[in-house]
Amino acid sequence: MTHVAIMVHGGRSDARALGAEVAIWLGARGHEVYLAKSDADGVAPGSYRVDAEGTPLDLVVAIGGDGTVLRAAHRAVQADAALLGINLGELGYLAEVEPDAWEEAITAFLDGRHAIEERLMVSGRSEPGRDLPPALNEVVIEKRADGRTVRLGVSIDGEFFTSYVADGLILATPTGSTAYSLSARGPIVAPSHRALILTPVSPHTLFDRSLILNPASVVEVEVLGDREAVLSIDGQMCDGIPVGGKVTIQATDRPVRFVTFGPRNFHQILKAKFGLGDR
Repeated sequence: MTHVAIMVHGGRSDARALGAEVAIWLGARGHEVYLAKSDADGVAPGSYRVDAEGTPLDLVVAIGGDGTVLRAAHRAVQADAALLGINLGELGYLAEVEPDAWEEAITAFLDGRHAIEERLMVSGRSEPGRDLPPALNEVVIEKRADGRTVRLGVSIDGEFFTSYVADGLILATPTGSTAYSLSARGPIVAPSHRALILTPVSPHTLFDRSLILNPASVVEVEVLGDREAVLSIDGQMCDGIPVGGKVTIQATDRPVRFVTFGPRNFHQILKAKFGLGDR
């Protein structure tokens, strides 16, 4: 028996319907199914258990777009489970499977006919504050006030590097290099790499290049000047950071383990997603 949690895009009726179909299919085959109450529309009470922190899981199935996969990635790492994404979104960088192939994909996983691709995550601590949850895409420290910049001092491995007067700083993973970091002119990095990507957002300086850092590096960002900043993780706002506050960021010990079915050609995925034709 396999323990499977299903997470869906709650704002899409097609995601909720497919989640119910997958849950019923798994339950009929004797597997233990876990759902959040908000994801359980259309699933008969008694045919699933309510997912909760500490629930033992083998697999997390994310049904939706990349945002749903990001949310499911946090749950998968928490439970030390594999992650399978079913794409109902527009870009679908993170989802392995299209909706019409979900039954074949889950059957292959249950039969052991799959591979695992590990993706680096980052985490850290805000001071004063708390430990940060892991991020699959990025940690962002940015300005709080519209129309104003923020001054951020960056130290790498305990040595001061420089300060940026900017809209913010992005500390991204290779997986997140095609997310916010890309829109800030950061480099595209194949997700199989292990690296940290530091990208300033609209800096007021001639030095506006991204830094590709060793995955073992520790990055500390301090809020300088007289304007506070805010912290977000994978697009979700977390904390305000006062002047003098610091955020320390580094790679986590545990990666996300994505379920795959044969090699994925990252360059061809980029070509398709960006509509790059043959020339």
